[in-house]
Amino acid sequence: MDYGIDVSHFNAIADAHAVRNNGITYAWVKATEGTNYVDPTFANKVKQLRAAGIRVGAYHFLRAGDAAAQARHFRDVAGDAGCLALGSLMPMADLESVDVRGTANPALIAFYDKLGVSPLDCYGNLDWWVTTLQPGRWSNRTILGHIARYNGKPGAPGWTYSRMACHQHSSTGTVPGIPGHVDRNATMAGYNLQAITIGNVPVPRPIPASPVVPPATHPPATSTTKDTYVVRSGDTLSRIASMWHVTVSAVAVANRIADPDVIQVGQILKRPGAPGAATATPASKSYTVRPGDTLSALARVLGRSVPTLVALNHLSNPDRIYAGQVIHY
Repeated sequence: MDYGIDVSHFNAIADAHAVRNNGITYAWVKATEGTNYVDPTFANKVKQLRAAGIRVGAYHFLRAGDAAAQARHFRDVAGDAGCLALGSLMPMADLESVDVRGTANPALIAFYDKLGVSPLDCYGNLDWWVTTLQPGRWSNRTILGHIARYNGKPGAPGWTYSRMACHQHSSTGTVPGIPGHVDRNATMAGYNLQAITIGNVPVPRPIPASPVVPPATHPPATSTTKDTYVVRSGDTLSRIASMWHVTVSAVAVANRIADPDVIQVGQILKRPGAPGAATATPASKSYTVRPGDTLSALARVLGRSVPTLVALNHLSNPDRIYAGQVIHY
């Protein structure tokens, strides 16, 4: 059994090494919520925990609305922090908001499909698992269960199913190095830290063939040369951007990629700033956003790609622009 924590914006980290020295081997850190919120403490907490040797993952608080847009927002933020790269703790979708309950299963599916990272942790309390979440509707997607039930019995929540990987057994846990209370987690029987890590997913029972590529054929992302990378099966632009410690938009601009969600196996990508990498032509004009405008529609009208507009205007979320905002192109 492996022990971990999840850290929200309410938790401070005073001494990450003390956390690790008390048996905590993994941690989820809140990154985003909805389509625009970013936890301002996220990036620093990730650095603190990693420096102490703790395996770190990010989590997103799912709200009602466009789940695919939420996945893109989460992917940009978590990816930039390196939390979607191979070897990171699996990302978590936190399902507890009342406003998403009626559409929880299709929203989770849309979030998983757009995120493009496996496995995905689905977190919910006992009531959600009994009345709302329906793993049978998730097909062969590699979504692992995470149940919150505060019964004081780590790894034994009293309710489970074949892919239940983690148990949040306390919301009032104490861990040296973290002031106050913190959520504590434990892996379930059949799962360990390696199993809940991106790139190494054991299957506890036979299931239909999964689109997830096994680790043997999907080694950690490393560049073919210092300045180039050949896309492999299962790669995402966010994972490659994390490898280079740059943004997704920077990689897209450097390689003239119009849609960051579409890259091809065998495609050779250039590192931003490397010889031969493209750069965005400096903006010479501007446009004032009107009600109903979207960045993708403006990209078509203005003759620029979405990644280029993101880069030129330093946008943190391409799914959020507002009337009156000036877009340079």
